[in-house]
Amino acid sequence: MATPDDRRYTDQHEWALVQGSDGTATVVRVGITDHAQDALGDIVFVQLPEIGDEVAPGTPIGEVESTKSVSDVYAPIAGVVAAVNDRLADAPETINADPYGEGWLVEISVPGEGGDPIGGLLDADAYQALVDGS
Repeated sequence: MATPDDRRYTDQHEWALVQGSDGTATVVRVGITDHAQDALGDIVFVQLPEIGDEVAPGTPIGEVESTKSVSDVYAPIAGVVAAVNDRLADAPETINADPYGEGWLVEISVPGEGGDPIGGLLDADAYQALVDGS
């Protein structure tokens, strides 16, 4: 299973990738990991938050439903939902096919200039060690 080293991870199996900054906020794209989509099986439905919703680290921001179960998706960082991946409404299986690309879930805008809003999350090696240990 892939664990790209260009992003950070949570122990709840979400990934976060900085998309850019406009000087007043940093946009972070969020999805579930390859490990998570593999454990879930065939994803058939995704419930995502509304644009403008405020989120806090560790709080549920949506659900991913598969043929096996329903799992909450948690916010890895604090901020405001800036975008949702509307394509998943008609094609939730995109998460299975491309969890780190077209299968992203939301983008969260983190107010503030610069900094690293995802720096406190697990790096790829630490996340892989977590997965290997479970």
